[in-house]
Amino acid sequence: MNTEKRKLPIGIDNFEELRRENFYYVDKTGLIMELLRNWGKVNLFTRPRRFGKTLNMSMLKCFFELGCDATLFHGLKISADKALCRDYMGKFPVIFISLRGVDGNNYESARLMLAGEIQREAERFQFLTDSSSLSEHDKKNYLSLLSLKEKCHTEEGAVMDSLSLLSRLLHKHYSVKTIILVDEYDVPLANASNKGFYDQMITLVKNIFQQSLKSNESLQFGILTGCLRIAKESIFTGLNNLKTLSITDVECDEYFGFTDREVQKILLYYNLTDSYDKIKEWYDGYRFGNEDIYCPWDVICHCSKLRTDPDALPEDYWSNTSSNHIVRHMLETASTGTMKREIEQLIAGETVTKELHQELTYKDLYQNIDHIWSILFTTGYLTQKSRAEGKFFRLAIPNREIQNIFLGQIMDLFKKNVQKDGDALDAFCNALIRGDALDVEQKFQKYLEKTISLRDSYVKKHMKENFYHGILLGLLGFKETWVVSSNRETGEGYSDITVETEDGSTGIIIEVKYAEDGNLDRSCQEALAQIEEKHYEKKLLEEGINTILKYGIACYKKRCKALRSVPLTTEQASGQLPEN
Repeated sequence: MNTEKRKLPIGIDNFEELRRENFYYVDKTGLIMELLRNWGKVNLFTRPRRFGKTLNMSMLKCFFELGCDATLFHGLKISADKALCRDYMGKFPVIFISLRGVDGNNYESARLMLAGEIQREAERFQFLTDSSSLSEHDKKNYLSLLSLKEKCHTEEGAVMDSLSLLSRLLHKHYSVKTIILVDEYDVPLANASNKGFYDQMITLVKNIFQQSLKSNESLQFGILTGCLRIAKESIFTGLNNLKTLSITDVECDEYFGFTDREVQKILLYYNLTDSYDKIKEWYDGYRFGNEDIYCPWDVICHCSKLRTDPDALPEDYWSNTSSNHIVRHMLETASTGTMKREIEQLIAGETVTKELHQELTYKDLYQNIDHIWSILFTTGYLTQKSRAEGKFFRLAIPNREIQNIFLGQIMDLFKKNVQKDGDALDAFCNALIRGDALDVEQKFQKYLEKTISLRDSYVKKHMKENFYHGILLGLLGFKETWVVSSNRETGEGYSDITVETEDGSTGIIIEVKYAEDGNLDRSCQEALAQIEEKHYEKKLLEEGINTILKYGIACYKKRCKALRSVPLTTEQASGQLPEN
């Protein structure tokens, strides 16, 4: 008996490959039954990135396409519905294109890429050149699709009509209507918006969709996926047969992402059940319709790590695949006022109630602050905790991973902003080297007042300490001639921050604490005691540093306190009483 576990499908979004190569598969074939039961001529699924859209589209292609290998679906949920499989499995020609790679730097290059995607799909059907059901004119039209990239330079209309033409030719050949699948339909629009040719691209894509998905008698049904629900008046003008299934809809809510039941099953299969609580904390928390959902990419990646390293800590996998510019834009907008307060609430694990606009154009995205909330929601940076009324939802950060993204962006923005004020940074560093704890405290306080604060709930104590630790590192980084070390091994532990001045005559040790109860003085004393108990000065003394300054710095929300031990020379004993 073969007891070897199935491989985890990291980066595998091709259903046939996944099934043939015996990768672990979370069964989402119920989506087929839902689509056929609740019929829509053209269906649009909007979900954040890395929630299984492409794999589901590949699964649909494999199921419906003529010549389907039924063995790919053996043992899966769909196989139990014999009547449905008899009537629909392997019964249709399928056109499947992904627009994920259409990211040209200008309109001409982007149009060429789009034409290339359609041309590559057309190349799968070369049997059309010998079809007895097609006229010579039809075959000539098909050959034009095989040179679409060349034609698109001079005939823009050829690209606009390409999907519609291919579906008509397949319909004529098979005498069966065609299914059209378009994955990541909004990527070319997002790219065009960022690079300044949005109006041209929207015209192109709108015409492609109108001709292939609306006025197309050869269409059985169509399915599109994307992150954003682009306004009908923008891209889907006249497409009155569109059925949109967003993250707020109950229909098909469990088929993108992993449910809690599915995650527990994965962990049981790989003997990783001890990691359930940590995985839930980091990667659960999304709410699609009525289902609580995990990000599948995160779960698969972390389970893979745990199989080789049982002590592996959770990581931010999703942020490596997505742009965080929308979070940065939000933070830049929220320098003061209500929005700044709302971000602090979110980071603290609380909710904010906002009206969401799920139908936007890319031109509208940054027009007002309300739209930013909508984008954060649809792209997965925020999730719904509950619906208030109408278009109002109670929004929250879904999990630890996304929280880390917010904290990281806050930190990056803080560092960027403080670097603009060299005189203030220089004064802060000079106060440190003078041993003026009160001045250090006052100047650090001013910086804290300028950034987002951490409140007392969702964020754990060690994360709060890391946050303020990072702020201090950002300030000290101004002194390019100083050697600044973070978590340096020395004595009997790791000191938070160690500094060596340019001439090597002075060292600075800083221990950072977060005062959970607001008692800043006591936390400072604890920080200084830790420096002494762990002998953090040992490395500096070994390196011949003549003077060592020891600081305990405690923070609580936007308040701080700094205390310093009496400076030590190499001849002095350790263990001096702290003083202001």
